Amino acid sequence: MNADFPTRPLIGLLLRLLYQHYSQDIDAALREAGFDDIRPPHANVFPFVPAEGITVSRLAELARVRKQTMAEAVNDLERRGYVERRPNPNDRRSRLVFLTERGASIRPVTHAAAERVEQQWARLTSPQELEELRAALLRLLGELRAPSN
Repeated sequence: MNADFPTRPLIGLLLRLLYQHYSQDIDAALREAGFDDIRPPHANVFPFVPAEGITVSRLAELARVRKQTMAEAVNDLERRGYVERRPNPNDRRSRLVFLTERGASIRPVTHAAAERVEQQWARLTSPQELEELRAALLRLLGELRAPSN
């Protein structure tokens, strides 16, 4: 790479640096599509909200962030019109988070941008290497999330 970069960098550093490239491209696509009020903490919400809604606690678990952090992101997105909370029909004490129409319109933009990033990465390495990386990361994540760990 270059003289300032470690010869055998930690994988965490590599993942963080690659994610920074990835998120910059996603952020640029969102701005271009008119979603210039989306912030990095909001990225913990959108991928995990199913059509049937979800609790803030479960969102926090899935995104692996503190409940307070998730609640702040949801509050912010609710003020901006991307999500709404409705009563939970299965538990009167809780509320479910749903994407609004505006919130749902984020996904196609981010998915298309992510696809472009992955296509670029496949050109820079190879499609096979990128799929091997995806498979290895999925395996590792699965093992880390397994109940015995």
